[in-house]
Amino acid sequence: MSAIANVAGLEFRIAFRNRWIVTAISIMTLLSLILVFAGSAASGTTSAGPLTVAASSLATLCVYLVPLLALLLSYDAIGGEVDRGTLPLVMTCPVRRWQIIAGKFVAQAIVVVIAVGIGIGSAVVAIAVGGGDISTGLGDIFRLQWTAVLLGLVFLAVGNLISVTARQPAAAASLAVGVWIVVVVMVDVALLGAVVADDGGVFTKTVFPWLLAFSPTDAFRLFNLLAIEAQMESNLAVAPLTLGLPAFAPIATLIGWLVVLLAATVAVFRRIEP
Repeated sequence: MSAIANVAGLEFRIAFRNRWIVTAISIMTLLSLILVFAGSAASGTTSAGPLTVAASSLATLCVYLVPLLALLLSYDAIGGEVDRGTLPLVMTCPVRRWQIIAGKFVAQAIVVVIAVGIGIGSAVVAIAVGGGDISTGLGDIFRLQWTAVLLGLVFLAVGNLISVTARQPAAAASLAVGVWIVVVVMVDVALLGAVVADDGGVFTKTVFPWLLAFSPTDAFRLFNLLAIEAQMESNLAVAPLTLGLPAFAPIATLIGWLVVLLAATVAVFRRIEP
């Protein structure tokens, strides 16, 4: 544990020195406030409180922004060491390879927790300062925060796997952007096209919900929007998409991806010659 803590402390100081913490917090906070103010200006009368309405908008923001921030934080975790020539020096220290991955991952996770906590928390503060009722909806915000952190952890694991696979920052950066485009954007487009082509057939009713639950971003979105839809009169229409899915499926997907990706990262890193 001390080895992991030492690696995590060093990685966190590097992130702070490189302004990654400030950048992540600033981006998350700015976009959260923009969404809250824009949403409150455009919304009419609803049965839900302002925090629940804000959670719905922020869930969509987190689907796109949190994975991108996580990938940018982690894509050069090992590749950067290789490029700077510091990996052989690190490997001479009395620390196991899985401890290096764990330490770097812990430091990156702390940055994600801080960015998500302050970013979404700033939206709550803005609503309170603007005179909004924050006595209800805190549960929606809390659920959004911890699931957004879990989503971020999954993509941190993706970034670390990219880093040990590509081993060069330029290649890793290109691969990270490509993964974000495919997983966050193109998968949804492909699924939507398949549903339109199926026109309410077997694919839409049986296969499509499971494919949604298998995608980490869609699992996050389903888990949050289903809970929010239950509390507000909305047109989200996500309940039919979960036909036949267990309630725990979205969270099980995120946890499963996290475990598999971290195990794969450690396995690949063990085979790398320093």
